[in-house]
Amino acid sequence: MGLLRGMARTAVVAGTASAVSGRVQRRQASKFAEKDAATAAKQQEAYNQQMGQQEQAAYQQPAAPPPAAGGISNDAIQQLKELGALKEQGILTEQEFAAQKAKILGG
Repeated sequence: MGLLRGMARTAVVAGTASAVSGRVQRRQASKFAEKDAATAAKQQEAYNQQMGQQEQAAYQQPAAPPPAAGGISNDAIQQLKELGALKEQGILTEQEFAAQKAKILGG
């Protein structure tokens, strides 16, 4: 009977240890899962913030495009018309007209 009692006691101790170990493992797994979920949420939030900033930058109004190479802006055309009118009226000489024209055209 002593042998049977010893085996029963060993089985009870082993069963109890197994049950306690299982609870500890589940509790630790739950804790780690919560930490992992919190970390993943923070990473997702940082990613969303970064993507939002990139979208804002993409949707900002681009600067006015420069005039095409060889093209003349509308302002330059208007100034040349005014200079031509002043020359026709005799207010500007041919040399003054040429100098102002070169200045407007950047040459």
